[in-house]
Amino acid sequence: MAEPKHQIRALHTDSTVTVYQAYAPEIGLPATLEGRFPAVWQRDRMTWIKPSFLWMMYRCGWGTKEGQETVLAVEITREGFAWALERACLSDYEPGLHADRATWKRQLKRSPARVQWDPERDLHLQPLPHRSLQLGLTGEAARLYADEWIVAITDVTPLAHTIHARVRDGDLVMAGKLLPHERSYPVNDGIVAHLHQ
Repeated sequence: MAEPKHQIRALHTDSTVTVYQAYAPEIGLPATLEGRFPAVWQRDRMTWIKPSFLWMMYRCGWGTKEGQETVLAVEITREGFAWALERACLSDYEPGLHADRATWKRQLKRSPARVQWDPERDLHLQPLPHRSLQLGLTGEAARLYADEWIVAITDVTPLAHTIHARVRDGDLVMAGKLLPHERSYPVNDGIVAHLHQ
């Protein structure tokens, strides 16, 4: 059966959802040690969280891109994730979903979170037909994320490097077995109805 075009897939438990980010070691390593972002992490900037491990690998080049050498798995509360989704606005104007471009711009300006649906990636980081959620947090949402929603932060850079090595060796079966077990994330349709057609 084909994957739905828009579906949140994530590693999750009854109380948490795991999202991924990649940072330079001066942010990523203290965050792992302390279980929270260090003081140099800027709460007044937009930060993007990604439930898809492979989309994060595409973005950070398996943890090799400059400034993205430390890949973090950030476990956050489901309540926090739902709060952000409820208050999110699509980052792009969608005719038929938004009344008009001006209305969308006003919503985007007011919103503490924004959503992009980007093509999910396979193990070769090639695009797939279905889309993966990216959630941008700014203002109140970024502060809540950093200070209240985080349950745990894990450095998954070694995992990224191990999977990448298997892919390079052509061992896609083992690479696939090592991936985090992402599955459809149960979210009320009312929470995400404004985020896709």
